[in-house]
Amino acid sequence: MAMGEWEDILQQTKEAVLEFAPSITITSIDFEASLIVVYTKDIDYFTDNPNVVKQIAQKIRRRISIRPDPSILMKEEDAKEIIKRIVPAEAGITDIYFEPETCEVVIAAEAPGLVIGKEGQLLNEIKKQVKWAPRVVRTPPIPSRIVSEIREFLKENQEDRRQFLREVGRKLNRPILNGENWVRVIALGGYREVGRSATLLMTRNSRVLIDCGVVAGNVQSNEPWSGVPYLYVPEIWSQDSFQNENNPFKYLDAVVLTHAHLDHSGLLPFLYKYNFKGPLYATPATRDLAVLLQMDYLKLAHSEGNKVPYDSKDIKEMLKRTITLEYGETTDITQDVRLTFHNAGHILGSSIAHFHIGEGLHNIVVSGDIKFEKTWLFSAANNKFPRAETVIIESTYGGRDDFQPSRREAGENLKNIVSNVISRNGKVLVPVFAVGRSQEVMLVLEEYIRNNELPKIPVYIDGMIWEATAIHAAYPEYLNKELRERIFKKSDNPFLSDIFVRVDTPDRREKIVNDPDPSVILATSGMMNGGPVMEYFINMAENPKNALIFVGYQAEGTIGRRIQKGEKALTLSYMGKMNTINISMEIATVEGFSGHADRKQLIQFITSMHPRPNKVITCHGDGDNCEYLADTFYRKYGIDSIAPKNLESLRLY
Repeated sequence: MAMGEWEDILQQTKEAVLEFAPSITITSIDFEASLIVVYTKDIDYFTDNPNVVKQIAQKIRRRISIRPDPSILMKEEDAKEIIKRIVPAEAGITDIYFEPETCEVVIAAEAPGLVIGKEGQLLNEIKKQVKWAPRVVRTPPIPSRIVSEIREFLKENQEDRRQFLREVGRKLNRPILNGENWVRVIALGGYREVGRSATLLMTRNSRVLIDCGVVAGNVQSNEPWSGVPYLYVPEIWSQDSFQNENNPFKYLDAVVLTHAHLDHSGLLPFLYKYNFKGPLYATPATRDLAVLLQMDYLKLAHSEGNKVPYDSKDIKEMLKRTITLEYGETTDITQDVRLTFHNAGHILGSSIAHFHIGEGLHNIVVSGDIKFEKTWLFSAANNKFPRAETVIIESTYGGRDDFQPSRREAGENLKNIVSNVISRNGKVLVPVFAVGRSQEVMLVLEEYIRNNELPKIPVYIDGMIWEATAIHAAYPEYLNKELRERIFKKSDNPFLSDIFVRVDTPDRREKIVNDPDPSVILATSGMMNGGPVMEYFINMAENPKNALIFVGYQAEGTIGRRIQKGEKALTLSYMGKMNTINISMEIATVEGFSGHADRKQLIQFITSMHPRPNKVITCHGDGDNCEYLADTFYRKYGIDSIAPKNLESLRLY
């Protein structure tokens, strides 16, 4: 789009603003991703007349934000004092921080309602006095290092980010190419396999990459390219640009991340290492968890002396270009593609991505990983959409006999095994993924111990689990209603139970292993390909009093799958040493803790979906599972279904 066309859009917006607010002065106006942002020194007019912004948006048929001109914002330290003076002490303010990018002041308090005041009176008073737009959040019960560091990083890079959002906005307002419309998807990874999930969505005008992960356990490999998506396809890879050290991903418009697990997010920083300049869309919780997991991915690889395809500065570059969306919030991500996230029920912030293409041209739902039942942490995945012609659905447990017990049955099975191990004075080791499964196991153990159905024993938390739990506490809106209400009460917060003991130093592990009393140890990584779980395993495996309990999926080729299949002797490289381990400890698998829908739930998700899709594409499962689930949808329910292989391309419209 030429500069004149951009200016025309901004001029039309200015005229609409002055039509509904003729007495104000506009100091500047510009694009900010899918928003048009108007700055004014007369912000009080919009505080007193809140419906005016809605009228302007309806007039120009665009999303608009009215913000105070930075020159009228009170200095941060002075604004803090004013806010503390206005808000009663009983509100329990624990933090006040500023987000200059959006001209907001965030007030964290133990009693948010007392900050808001009756009918929002205190908020309006704060806004009038300090000019910053107040946003109130409940104080997280567990402080998160990652959340704080991300907040500070974005604040330090606000000018770069403002320029980036301006560029995104201008690209979104480029004219659409005329001619035949079409929609197709290309399978770039995770099709007929679990790991390296990546799908390219293409239209005449747009190229959107959905997820970009690594194969489970790939961090252990010294050949990091062996388990990554097929990014070198000509649709997104420019060989000439790569050779000239420019931007080989110049054809790519945007990236969408469904959730933070490394098999979906693990290779995203690689795009930014090679100068991809486009936006990454994710929920706020997914953004924070992805950074946590990617940084740990680097740490683990370096500790094992393995190669990695990017470093921490590339993760930061990704972070600068991440645009967050809440569930139900719709935004333009290219000239002809709009995106809405919905709850997937898998892990914190996990999303089903709904793509609305063109003016009613085609709608695609990409499930990511889903759980179609209420769990200890989350509500069931959403399967109600305005329109949905095509669904791309995971098939991890889509096989003929892939049925799982209920959450309650899973909890009882775990309790029984733990009880038996305690009775023989042994220890229980549970390999867990830091995000999701670890928090669910914590909740189950806390409930049984609180209700005296298990003896009160220490539950040691090792690896990233505690920080991941803190991020859960920072985003309570993603949790189910019952858990959300519990964590708001310090006396009832299950994650703050005194049974949980954080392991924060390596020498603590040796003491735990040598302690003669029984205990439960939750340690990463979940598939036993590295991480602190290996130190415990090496020291506990030969004692028959102990037990190793798997509660999550074990991918082919991982150490966890080998143990699960019954290997009794393993030669392992750990911390630069070769260790031969004879396994005498009890090995058990407790089904039902998975964050993935089983076969019954996958079928229910599609058959009860509104509207029912015309086409189903299966992915994220072993080859047989993908084919069998697709065959079921076709033969039993008459839905056009297919299980493509990696690198296959499908035209949808």
